[in-house]
Amino acid sequence: MKKKQERSTLEETYQALLEHIRNAGSAAVAFSGGTDSSLLLAAAAEALEGNTLAITIRTPYMVQKEIEESLRLTENRGIPHVVIDLEIPSEILNNPPDRCYLCKSRLFKTMLNTAKTHGYDTILEGTNRDDLSDHRPGLKALQELSIRSPLLETGLDKETVRKLARKKNIPVWNKPASACLLTRLPHGTNVTPALLRRIENAERRLLELGFSGARVRMHGTLARIELRKADMNRILVAGERENVIRKLKQAGFEFVTLDLEGYRMGSFNRKNKGTS
Repeated sequence: MKKKQERSTLEETYQALLEHIRNAGSAAVAFSGGTDSSLLLAAAAEALEGNTLAITIRTPYMVQKEIEESLRLTENRGIPHVVIDLEIPSEILNNPPDRCYLCKSRLFKTMLNTAKTHGYDTILEGTNRDDLSDHRPGLKALQELSIRSPLLETGLDKETVRKLARKKNIPVWNKPASACLLTRLPHGTNVTPALLRRIENAERRLLELGFSGARVRMHGTLARIELRKADMNRILVAGERENVIRKLKQAGFEFVTLDLEGYRMGSFNRKNKGTS
């Protein structure tokens, strides 16, 4: 009975999301390939009866695997998809504390222009209610540009998003949360594509060893690994530790350390004081 009630509640929640999106009439969706934007895109395609467009921006500080996964999803569902290639914006080349705001402003202005050329005046994006608990200066940019956030506007948290995505057969329903690679660098770091690829390579190697959702925070030649709590003991097992050290040194790091606090969102923010 309880599971039946949960399924009923989930369906009611999804129908409310569809109705909320229908008010837009037509819309482009900022699509990263993550769980939030994947659910949002699927819902928009259904609610707007196909009158939607996925827009993805590909930059050097985005995980390339995310882009590949976004392309697969739109291809499988037959949703029109535009990918825009951008270099690192000059205003964030030193990874400033307000990086997220500056980045979102640039990226969403670009998406708005692209959407308008395709006949869309409204852009939807996938912020959910739980995102408000983290330091998110980029939300200010979304408000300034009148970008709509249907998941947030209808009160969906991450758990509900995952449940709905699973119910709607979205393959990335249980995908670990991701963030741009700039979050792995201290504020004030001069950002280069080579640094970003080193971080991406290191995290890919950790994933290959079974450490899903791991972060590699970069301090010069030192890698500070943040793991989920469930993986903290396993990495210290004889043989596993040596594998991790070897893999990350192969990725270009001289020193490999484990952060005993484990993974947490925005660990470089530190109340936005720019220290690390």
